[in-house]
Amino acid sequence: MAGRRRGRVTIGDVAREADASVTTVSRVLNDVTTVDPALAHRVRRAIADLGYRPSATAQGLARGHSGTLGVLVPDLANPHFSDLVKAFTATVRASGARVLVMDSDEAPAVERDLAEDLLRYADGLLLCAPRMPRTDLAALAGRGAPLLVANRRVPGLALHTVGVDFHQGVLAVCGHLAQLGHRRVVYLAGPEGSWANRERLRALAGAEAFGLRATVLACGSTTDDGYAVAERALAAEGTALVAYNDFVALGLLSRLAELGVRVPDDISLTGFDEIDLARFSSPPLTTVAVPRSGLGRAAALALVRLMSGDTDGDDGDVDGEAGGGTGCDQGEAASEALPVELHVRGSTSAPS
Repeated sequence: MAGRRRGRVTIGDVAREADASVTTVSRVLNDVTTVDPALAHRVRRAIADLGYRPSATAQGLARGHSGTLGVLVPDLANPHFSDLVKAFTATVRASGARVLVMDSDEAPAVERDLAEDLLRYADGLLLCAPRMPRTDLAALAGRGAPLLVANRRVPGLALHTVGVDFHQGVLAVCGHLAQLGHRRVVYLAGPEGSWANRERLRALAGAEAFGLRATVLACGSTTDDGYAVAERALAAEGTALVAYNDFVALGLLSRLAELGVRVPDDISLTGFDEIDLARFSSPPLTTVAVPRSGLGRAAALALVRLMSGDTDGDDGDVDGEAGGGTGCDQGEAASEALPVELHVRGSTSAPS
C-alpha cells in the first residue's frame, strides 16, 4: 500500500481501501453509532493501515465546532499584547484548544473585517483593546458567537469584558507627582480610538482634586512618537511629563538626553505598562505595572466560561465612552478589572 500511495492520504483513499463511501468514513471518524459495526471496523482498519490523519478542523466543523479560539490585537510588537496572547494561549491549550491570532496594525477601519474572518473559523473570539466604532462592536456582538472584549467597555452594550484599571493607575501617578510638589504636568496622549487612553484622560481630569493641572498633547504609542513629541512637550512648560506608555516614555527619554534636558533634575517623566526595558533605562522609569499575563489568563478563563454558557457576572457598563448609535440592548454582562501597581524609580523627583 505504501508503494501505491504517495503524498498525503485522503479520506477518499480510506473509503476505497475499506470499500465504503466517504460519508460512511466521515461518520466513523465522528463516532456516529449508526454505522454497521463490521463496516466501522473495516474503516478503522483502513485508517490504521494507510496512516490517515483526519483534519482536526474538518472534524470540528462536522461536530459544530472547530476547537479554535480567535484573538485580534492592535499590535503584536507591543509587549502588552504579545504577553497577553502568550498567557491566553498557554491557558486554553490545557483544554486542547488552538488559537488563531490576527494583528490589525493599529488600523480601526479593518478591525471588524478581521474579526469577521476569525469568526468563520473560531468558536469564540477575544478582541484586545479594539479601536473600532461602537456600531461595529454592536454588530459583532449581535452575531451571537461567544465574544469577549479586553480593555474596552461601552455603556449600553452588553459586552463581556476583562480589563486593567487604567483609571486607577493614572490616579496613582498623579498622586505621586502631586506629593512630590508638581502642579503642572503634560500628558502625551495615546491612540485616539483607544479606550485605555480615554480612561487615562478621565483620571487626569479627576487629578485636579490633587491640585494638578494637565496639558494634553497628541502623541501615539511608539518610541518614535515619544521621540518626535519631545520639543512640543517641553514647550508646554510642565514640570513633569506623563507618557501614554513606556515606549513613548523611552522615546522621550532618548530625545531629552540629546537636547541636554536632565531627567528628573530638569523634568520628571513617567510611563505606563512596566515593559522590561523600563527598569534598565537611564534613569530607571517610574511606571505603572500592568498584569499582562494575568490579563491573558483571566481572558482565557472568561471566554471558556462564556462558551460553556456561564455568563454570571457584574454589569459591564461603566463610565468612559460616550453612548449613542445603534447596538445591542442594555443587558447584564460579566466584567472583570485587574488591579495595577505604581513602581516609583529614578525618573521622578520634586520639581526643580
